[in-house]
Amino acid sequence: MSDSHIKVRLHVAPENVILAKRNLGKGGKAQMFVDSEVTRCCDKYIPFDKGPLKESQDWATVKGSGMVHWDTPYARKNYYENRGRGNEGTAKGGLRGRLWFERMKRDHLPGILRGVKRICGAK
Repeated sequence: MSDSHIKVRLHVAPENVILAKRNLGKGGKAQMFVDSEVTRCCDKYIPFDKGPLKESQDWATVKGSGMVHWDTPYARKNYYENRGRGNEGTAKGGLRGRLWFERMKRDHLPGILRGVKRICGAK
């Protein structure tokens, strides 16, 4: 019986290199895609009267940051309490109303994830 030894060297790239290679770093292509898709898909779910709430996502969100913002004095109240009574509101069979991000995710998350997989080279 012989005594055999195996030496193995494992070189692992630093986390930031791995993430950058797959476009997953902060501000990378994948994050830019997610932020942009979230704002695009949420558009038809956001309560709409004259437009400032809906438009605030465009100027208050830094694409690639991983955070989408709706920045108006009444955004929080609308997010949790809006009754969807407008022309396109949930009370009238439309999509606009409270919890718009959660409802958008329910409807569009699989498509967003498919896009991220495509960008990252996953199957």
